[in-house]
Amino acid sequence: MTQSAGFAGGCHWCTEAVFQALRGVTEVRQGFIAADAPHDTYSEAAEVTWDPELIGFEDLIAVHLATHASTSHHKMRGKYRSAVYVHGSEHAQAAKAIIARIGQETDSVFVTEVLPFRSFKPSDLRFQDYYARNREGPFCDAYIEPKLALLRQRFSDLQRKAVTHA
Repeated sequence: MTQSAGFAGGCHWCTEAVFQALRGVTEVRQGFIAADAPHDTYSEAAEVTWDPELIGFEDLIAVHLATHASTSHHKMRGKYRSAVYVHGSEHAQAAKAIIARIGQETDSVFVTEVLPFRSFKPSDLRFQDYYARNREGPFCDAYIEPKLALLRQRFSDLQRKAVTHA
């Protein structure tokens, strides 16, 4: 049985590309997610569905924290909220515990909030699968590729196997 959560931390084009690169992730929907007030405005995010037998919630959160400015209270935090959006109190408790443990292990203070997943609006179709369709573009080169390079370096065991063509 698959599970899902939302991840927000920066541009949803970047977030989408990072999670699409992970094994066990069965779907990534790029768009905007809102929670309860005072976080009921939409922020750029990705809804991620995964198979927990192939990748764990803890792995997904670790990747998320490492691939965006998860310790920074920068001025764009409304549009680019750092959050894990969850379905239910069990996932909320697990996410908070995982973030706290990773913070302790890395001596980091994360601004990433755990919020209830209340509403999702997909991005315009022309922006879906942004990295796959614009890989050679300047935005991908400047912002997405460095996140994927970090993923390859620190989380290579979590990456999808590359498809080879004969």
